[in-house]
Amino acid sequence: MKHLFYSILIVFAFVASAPIKNGYEIGDTAADFNLKNIDGKMVSLSNWKDSKGFIVIFDCNTCPYSKAYNERIIGLNNKYLSLGFPVVAINASDATASSGETFEEMVRIAKRKGYTFPYLVDETQNVAKAFGATNTPHVFVLNRSGNDLKVAYIGTIDDNARNASAVSKKYVEEAIDALIANKAVSTTKTKAIGCGIKWKNS
Repeated sequence: MKHLFYSILIVFAFVASAPIKNGYEIGDTAADFNLKNIDGKMVSLSNWKDSKGFIVIFDCNTCPYSKAYNERIIGLNNKYLSLGFPVVAINASDATASSGETFEEMVRIAKRKGYTFPYLVDETQNVAKAFGATNTPHVFVLNRSGNDLKVAYIGTIDDNARNASAVSKKYVEEAIDALIANKAVSTTKTKAIGCGIKWKNS
């Protein structure tokens, strides 16, 4: 009986010390979601039946890094939408923690900037938690494999957040170009540079 007791303790200690998975890793299958767009309509990844994948970007209205990347995000959609990889931007920051993150402000900014891609609000923050998003912007490139969407790249857009003219490595573009050419993505993960997502107090 004592032997059984110690065996249970050992198993419990192993389980308790095992790392808890927090978000997607490379090669994971991303689950679909259903979030409200700035036009008031609900949007899911399944809306794009013929897409080859997606550029999912967790973003916000107020972060200086997000503002610095605005034009580059628009550029990604302009370049890759017709090639089957549309941008889908998601704002998961708690609007009660920052008045600049309200849905109304999302609508205003998207209209002023001329967004040509969905800008969705993740009010519950469940989608951001499922992906493991932490920063704004934080990019997840998804690649279609049969009926699944596999995570092919996670991280930052490029290697110079503040100065677009000084960029030397375009990580997202390199990843998508490789996927389109049916090649392996050389850099699959980088550190997302930006402001932290404003989480709700639980």
